[in-house]
Amino acid sequence: MRTHLRKIGNSKGVLISASLLNELGIEDEVEIHSEGRRLVVEAVKRPRQGWFEGYNAAQDSDTWPDVMEDADNEEWQW
Repeated sequence: MRTHLRKIGNSKGVLISASLLNELGIEDEVEIHSEGRRLVVEAVKRPRQGWFEGYNAAQDSDTWPDVMEDADNEEWQW
C-alpha cells in the first residue's frame, strides 16, 4: 500500500486502512521503532493477554486438593 505523509501540527502522520489494521490485530495503541531505514509499527504486546482463554475450572479440581473451598482465611495475611 502506498500513501502520503500528512501534516499534523508540527509532525506528520500516515493514514492506515481499517482493513489492514483489522488484519494485523491493531486497535488503539501501537509500538513504533526503526530497523535500519525502515519504520516498524506493531500492535502493543499485552503481557498475559489470553492466559485464561479456554480455561475450564472443572479440569483444575485437583490442583489444590488440601485446601477446602470454605477454608478459614482469617489467619491469612494479605
